[in-house]
Amino acid sequence: MLPLAFLCTEAAGAGGPGVWHLIWRSLTAQLLWNTVRLTVVVTVLSALVGTLAAYGVERTTLPGRHIWAPLVVIPFAIPDFVVAFGWSSLFTWVQGFRGAVLVMTLAVYPLVYLPVAASFRGVDPGQEDVARGLGAGRMRVFWRITLGQARRAILGGSLLVALVVLAEYGAFEILGFRTFTTEIFSEFQAGFDTSSAFALSVVLVALSLLVLLAEHASRGGGRASRIGQGAQRPATRRRLGKATLPVLLAYALLVAAALGVPVAASVYWILEGGAQGLSGLSISSAAGYTAAYSAAAGALATLAALPVALLAARYPSRLASLLERSTFLVLAMPGLVVALALVYFSERYAGGFAYQSAPLLVFAYALLFFPMALVGVRASVLQAPVALEEAASSLGMGRVKAFLRVTLRLIAPGLGAAFCLVFLSCVTELTATLVLIPTGAQTLATQFWAYQQNLSYGQAAPFALAIIATAAFPSYALGRFFDRLPARSRSPQGQTVPT
Repeated sequence: MLPLAFLCTEAAGAGGPGVWHLIWRSLTAQLLWNTVRLTVVVTVLSALVGTLAAYGVERTTLPGRHIWAPLVVIPFAIPDFVVAFGWSSLFTWVQGFRGAVLVMTLAVYPLVYLPVAASFRGVDPGQEDVARGLGAGRMRVFWRITLGQARRAILGGSLLVALVVLAEYGAFEILGFRTFTTEIFSEFQAGFDTSSAFALSVVLVALSLLVLLAEHASRGGGRASRIGQGAQRPATRRRLGKATLPVLLAYALLVAAALGVPVAASVYWILEGGAQGLSGLSISSAAGYTAAYSAAAGALATLAALPVALLAARYPSRLASLLERSTFLVLAMPGLVVALALVYFSERYAGGFAYQSAPLLVFAYALLFFPMALVGVRASVLQAPVALEEAASSLGMGRVKAFLRVTLRLIAPGLGAAFCLVFLSCVTELTATLVLIPTGAQTLATQFWAYQQNLSYGQAAPFALAIIATAAFPSYALGRFFDRLPARSRSPQGQTVPT
């Protein structure tokens, strides 16, 4: 609630009429048009690309699908601003709205691919068989049954895409496309019109909250999971036939655009910069700071998510649901707003305590990415049968010992996935880091940004590759976690546990 309290306090200080005057300006209308149209287009394209890519890997006879699966996920490890750097530094036409659409779609479609692939892998094809038996055609079965079963996964991934686009700063700054975040950061960085920046922040947070409410309202009712007894048979893969070559070409183009161009651009600028572009000492120092901050934040967020997940999964109630859902409010807060809120309260009420210190940056990371940790932890808690913990207690173990020896081991993969997701997000975070970075320290993202802003592409490129390399392992671990979700999500009674 700190970011909301911060914005409300500043708005009250500026006065209601003053804030409304700043909001109802032509600049706000232009930024609103840019932000909304970009968010809508990128969300739709990401949902389309992510869903089709997941369907091809999981439900068709795609040749080499075990190779394509990790290749289409790896772009998740590449920060949006690195993708923008790669494309804009090689192709001058990648600017403005069309450049932003291209870059953001290539950068964030894995947010849809991952949950949808897990959904396609875990569904029972019985409903599709029934639909075909009732006379439904192939396209109708795909549209109403196959996509219907994956609807919540598609909506969940699209929600993350929309929130990422609303909060993005680095990519749009590189591409020269003005949104609320770029304008807010410029106002605060210049320091000459903080009232305008606060007014724009209020509008941006309101947009993010509207996205959260729209996603919640679009979930609808009904059940897409299997409730009968017995073992589930695997879904029959659709033969591609004559479409095999075009589909393979589409996957190759997707991987080349999302992964090949950023990596190739970094290598190109390193070679162009020669020996002067390589700074091994500064890279190792920045990588050390990045790993330390990200690991600390990952551990803190995962540990904090554990009691919330246990409360929501094991002791469901309205209060527990409210507590769990309230933590997702931070998804509506851009990193810049969260960082400024922490700076404000540190300066105003703590006498500057911890300002520009490592603990405050780590706390900001954990706050920003807590919902991601909660999703991973809660999924594993739901998969851990309570009966095993009860059986251990009946054999004489205390509740704490039973939890440590039984439940904790069962949910360990989810804890690891939550840690990796937060770690990966922290490695690629830019805006909050630029505000809260401790004096004398640099992360890979901030060092890359400093060189890129000075157009020193040869020196920025090694940091881009270092970010990709640092994020590669948690991306692989995260993909493995999603890969095993469906196989572990069924209770002994044959019911599908919602994850």
